[in-house]
Amino acid sequence: MSLSYLDVAVDIAREAGKMIKSKLDTDFVTEEKSSSFDVVTEIDKASEKLIRDRLREAFPDHKFLGEEESFQHETSLADRLAAAAEDDFVWIVDPIDGTSNFVQRIPGFTVSIALACKGELTVGVIYDPCRDDMYYAEKGKGAFLNGKPIRVAETEGLSRSVVSTGFPSDPQMREAVFDSLREIGSQSRTVRALGSAACHLAYVAAGKLHAFWEYGLNAWDIAAGVLLIQEAGGTVSDAQGNPYSLATRHIVGSNKGIHESLIAVLKPLGY
Repeated sequence: MSLSYLDVAVDIAREAGKMIKSKLDTDFVTEEKSSSFDVVTEIDKASEKLIRDRLREAFPDHKFLGEEESFQHETSLADRLAAAAEDDFVWIVDPIDGTSNFVQRIPGFTVSIALACKGELTVGVIYDPCRDDMYYAEKGKGAFLNGKPIRVAETEGLSRSVVSTGFPSDPQMREAVFDSLREIGSQSRTVRALGSAACHLAYVAAGKLHAFWEYGLNAWDIAAGVLLIQEAGGTVSDAQGNPYSLATRHIVGSNKGIHESLIAVLKPLGY
């Protein structure tokens, strides 16, 4: 009996995570990509190759959109995302989300794998190899952590909420986060920055955090986490309150109860 798309993604995420964790205490090569804020290791590349090869073995006709591959692709990311919105099956992969955590040997890096069908997210998997936590969701079938259903938190009111953000590699986007952080930080119970957008989104889906926002992200950072939140009963939009699409870069994911409060802060910034 053939495995489902979700089963295959879970198995591959676990295999990649096991490989990544085994390299944690080795001497790996680290390089800068767009800036000193944006790093990649040979392990990121090895993880992406492993995931790409396994997916192509299982689904040879499916397309692939990976973080590391995209930086070397001749076609622009915007064009590739536009094509992905039309393709029957596109796997969207971040081989290590939270590379800076990995480089510093800090837990909190993840493997993120999503499947989109004509632009609609249908499968999302986020694996945390340090905690052996497997978050996964399938369109219309709910969200799960290690086999148990998860739901977003019921907390209402920003003052009772623990929210999270990250710090983009793009200087302008980083400044935008700082601008929004001043206001949101003063209104919320506290703010966390854990170093992995995928991890933040999975935590919102599981009710561990109440919201996550960040600017300048890409589809591979957030696609799997978006589906997790949606299937866990939460809400995801861009920073202007518009519905999520694969091209969304400025994201807000929440438990629904505080979404409008967050958008009210972020919308005037104009991103």
